Amino acid sequence: MNTSLSSRLAGYETWEGHDPFEDHAGPFFFRKNDDGTVTCAFEATPVHCNGGGFLHGGLLMTFADFSLFAFGRDILEGPSVTVSFAAEFTAAAGAGAFIEARGEVVRNTGSMVFLRGQVFTGKGADERILLNFSGIVKRVKKRPLEK
Repeated sequence: MNTSLSSRLAGYETWEGHDPFEDHAGPFFFRKNDDGTVTCAFEATPVHCNGGGFLHGGLLMTFADFSLFAFGRDILEGPSVTVSFAAEFTAAAGAGAFIEARGEVVRNTGSMVFLRGQVFTGKGADERILLNFSGIVKRVKKRPLEK
């Protein structure tokens, strides 16, 4: 784990260097909890915001997509791609917020994994769900050809 992380990210890890787009958009982090569930997180900064000062919708969707792979990490076992993604925005947040995602595997077939989750901020009575999402991840046999 990166030792320069804030205390809010203690216990989290990342796939830095694995996905250049996510590295650029994030950084995003995940941790496996004692009960086997996975929680993902990032610290919102001004570069994550749109012109109105709210977290950019594309950023939240990118974080949700990252989260799909973290939730399914133990069963994906190799290269995989998102083949379907759906999201509903339900609230907004801005820079300084600690953003988390929780979710689950809904179904695991031979080549497809169906998942769902929520992106949220705050704890207990102060929790706000920012995004509900679901997706289908397909296992692939090899990487695409480079040009």
